Amino acid sequence: MPSGVRGALVRRVSALPNGPFDVSWLPADTPRLPLGRIGLHWEPASLAGWNVTAHLGLANTEVHLASWPAAPDNWPRLIRPTIHEVHGLCAALTVAAAALNLSNHLAEV
Repeated sequence: MPSGVRGALVRRVSALPNGPFDVSWLPADTPRLPLGRIGLHWEPASLAGWNVTAHLGLANTEVHLASWPAAPDNWPRLIRPTIHEVHGLCAALTVAAAALNLSNHLAEV
């Protein structure tokens, strides 16, 4: 990873094994991940491969989502299913929260 970043922010991940996995660099001075967004960090493992971690942004904090210690060089393919499912879950929760907010607003009117 380039200097001045703390990882990568997942923008989009395909369900297909060879599909796109779009990320953008996450600046080191970013206070925390945006709500429902996934951040990835990787560094070389001590013996071989890569130590990869994923974090999830919540309303007031950032939580550890998963770790893949000593993942092989093709680690994006390894982590894709987990990241894809969590990304979809966060999208569904966003829609549900918006529907609940709209329902509450309409009940007040």
